[in-house]
Amino acid sequence: MLVGYVSDERYVAIPDVLLEFENSQGSWETRSRASGSVYLDLPPGEYRVTLNKPGYGGKRVNMTVSPGSPYQFRLLSDCLLGYPWPKWVREGEQSEFRVHSPEAYELELYRCGLEKQLIRKLGWYDEHGPRATVQITPDGDYTRTGVEWNKFGYANPALKQYVTAPAPSGLYYFQARTKSGHYFSFPWIVAPAKPRHNLAVLASNITWNAYNAFGGRSNYINADKLPPVPCVNSRQELNRYTDPNYKNYGVWDYAPLSFERPEAINLIPEDETIDKPIEGRAACHLAPAEWRLLGWLEREGFAYDYYAETQLHDGTLPLDDYDALMISTHPEYWSQEMYFGVKRWVHERGGKLIYLGGNGLNCEVRFTDQTTMVVMNGDEGDRIAKGVAESRFAVYHESEANLLGVVFTYDGIMTSAPFQVTDASHWAYQGTGMKNGDLFGHASLHRRVPGGASGHETDKVSPHSPKNVRILAHGQNPENGGADIVTYDTPSGGEVFSVGSITWPSSILVDPIVSQLTRNVLERFLK
Repeated sequence: MLVGYVSDERYVAIPDVLLEFENSQGSWETRSRASGSVYLDLPPGEYRVTLNKPGYGGKRVNMTVSPGSPYQFRLLSDCLLGYPWPKWVREGEQSEFRVHSPEAYELELYRCGLEKQLIRKLGWYDEHGPRATVQITPDGDYTRTGVEWNKFGYANPALKQYVTAPAPSGLYYFQARTKSGHYFSFPWIVAPAKPRHNLAVLASNITWNAYNAFGGRSNYINADKLPPVPCVNSRQELNRYTDPNYKNYGVWDYAPLSFERPEAINLIPEDETIDKPIEGRAACHLAPAEWRLLGWLEREGFAYDYYAETQLHDGTLPLDDYDALMISTHPEYWSQEMYFGVKRWVHERGGKLIYLGGNGLNCEVRFTDQTTMVVMNGDEGDRIAKGVAESRFAVYHESEANLLGVVFTYDGIMTSAPFQVTDASHWAYQGTGMKNGDLFGHASLHRRVPGGASGHETDKVSPHSPKNVRILAHGQNPENGGADIVTYDTPSGGEVFSVGSITWPSSILVDPIVSQLTRNVLERFLK
């Protein structure tokens, strides 16, 4: 009888796991097969199950054997991982750091601005019990529920691991390392206790969560739900690789995604500095790339308050206390409350929005609670491909071009190129010496798709852009797929500046025209 499957934190099958089933009737032993499947002739009922395999954390669980309903056992490999909880706080509030390590580890806290500044050494951790720093994950699909680290074995208050958020607000990182040389780092968003400056900058932490596949699911891998069988070989089993007609979003209902998971995609290497190229597939469009923009702001002398997108959603960020709001890199996923709140602020109350990213506000998310979101992708083959809606957000509401002035299209995707000036008379070009037809934005730290400041994913004007939108430059990407840099103003005195490119923050430190253009916008919006 098929009892269940055993898989790791990536939902990859684990063979040769030793399992012992016990209840009042006796005990039974078996091993998982090459597919991770567990076969054993057992009477239906409740069992205490012990799982063990070298290289993984062993555990005991209570489960029910039910024919026709395979149980999903989950083990955690021996590696170094961590996250703070909550992942976003205000100065003076506390988070608990939750670290998984098969050996003793040291933990430090840094602030990531122009430089990585050591805030404090938090200490060494290696509890008295053997492998007591190894965490336990729930069974089943914990991408929905969270990994619940520090839940078991931390009842003693002396074992709680809390850190108080320091000032000033900003992007903080925990750095963990073991005696044998393993390393892991993870971000912590610290907002101000109350507004201090006239510029608010958003971390795109909803997008971070959408791309986080820890547990076997993200909004790109098994987006709708976890498959019934763990993976053995992705290239043979995942539809994205095997189906020539594959599309990411082909249903209307998607399982929730929990924020309460480690984010390996946001790791910053121990020796990383902001002037180094951004290596890796994920780092170039998530927190490590956003760090480059924060470093540039500090290099250029612009003071800012830092917030999580989730703090905009829940009202922690008081928009009317700021002259300008900056979003950057890849703010793809927003709630309708965020979108329409910012739109009213810009269009009705004179707010200034600076959009230094690409593929932004493209899809709605809804929060089932403070820790879990559902992505409203819809069926992209149903309305978007038919031209009924030009984005996933527009499927449910309206095109984001109504606010940003631009909207993402697939033209030019995964290419990068410089921009060409189309309106050199605009105030944004003051002091740059640029003329119509000139190119700028050649230099970039972006290494996934190198080539320039217009790239990776790009946004363009559309019929839903405000009628007074003004195009300042156009990216020279293939297939006329370059980003449009645009501005427009509103009768209330609001203004929007959008670059429509993921790679813009990767160029801002190393390209003088990208830097000067952004400086000109900030000086005008913050005057």
